[in-house]
Amino acid sequence: MRATVMYRAGDVRIVDVPDASIVEPTDAVLRVTRACICGSDLWPYTAMAPSEIGQSMGHEAIGVVDDVGAEVRIVRRGDVVVMPFAISDGTCEFCREGLNTACVHVGFFGNDGMNGAQAEALRIPHADGTLYGLPVGDEDALMPSLLTLSDVMGTGHHAAVVAKVGPGKRVAVVGDGAVGLCGVIAAKRLGAEQIVLLGRHPDRIALARAFGANDVVSERGAEAIERVKQLAGGNGVHSVLECVGHDEAVKTAIEIARPGGAVGRVGVPQHQAIPAAEPSFYKNVTIGGGPAPVRAYIDELLPDVLEGRIHPGRVFDRVVGLDDVPDGYRAMNEREAIKVMVKPS
Repeated sequence: MRATVMYRAGDVRIVDVPDASIVEPTDAVLRVTRACICGSDLWPYTAMAPSEIGQSMGHEAIGVVDDVGAEVRIVRRGDVVVMPFAISDGTCEFCREGLNTACVHVGFFGNDGMNGAQAEALRIPHADGTLYGLPVGDEDALMPSLLTLSDVMGTGHHAAVVAKVGPGKRVAVVGDGAVGLCGVIAAKRLGAEQIVLLGRHPDRIALARAFGANDVVSERGAEAIERVKQLAGGNGVHSVLECVGHDEAVKTAIEIARPGGAVGRVGVPQHQAIPAAEPSFYKNVTIGGGPAPVRAYIDELLPDVLEGRIHPGRVFDRVVGLDDVPDGYRAMNEREAIKVMVKPS
């Protein structure tokens, strides 16, 4: 079978790898029908050190279950399923609490040697706790939006939940990538009164407005902070969704939060310490977040996708076959595409 492997920064190849197979009795084999490239995949694309064995890439997928291990009880051959980006057993105390990304058996697809989903197939450990069955066929028109439940829609929702978005709240979203755009959807869905997007790309701004953003701030640094405060009545916003991960983005998020506000961080951190410690302390700003437990959010978000109340699949603006995945990375890195969908066959 063929899969995407990254060998160093900028070096993405489609290579032959051993066929996916059952190793443990709780495994399944997923035939990937749709995957995608994530903004977080661009961090190694720009910074990965050379590796002889490389890293199998991709952590978002929808597919059809081709095989199951002897101890798999829920997932069945032929099921159409969404594959969240994290492996979880579904039974440990953290899974029961809805924090699947802290599962005692957690692993992250396409990271740290784990097989990735930008491939024709992959092995799914703890299949019953990881995979989520979908009540549609594998060619349903809603597939783009359903695919976002594997990561970006659930991650945007997580940022909104952690930032305590609710009716009447003023909200700012830092970052206009796919997660930030899904954060706009999440904030609107949860009843935000005002949504301010901090972004600079015209195509993304247009989509954010379609999703419910009221205002856009394209400045950066001190100018952005002042502008957001002006738009929010002078004191800042109640809720900030930080969807980038750079220290400057986190600093901006903290500075634009009003006293007593909250910041939901879902951008993969590219720094060792949270900046703006003193302002966050004296303003009593709550800071939280981390890898989104998207598996736990599917129950809540899936009905809105199926019934057409939200359309997060609009973040996909390019579709490629497996052979063109390397160019998909280039396109996203050069901001030619918001998010690239991959159809392996």
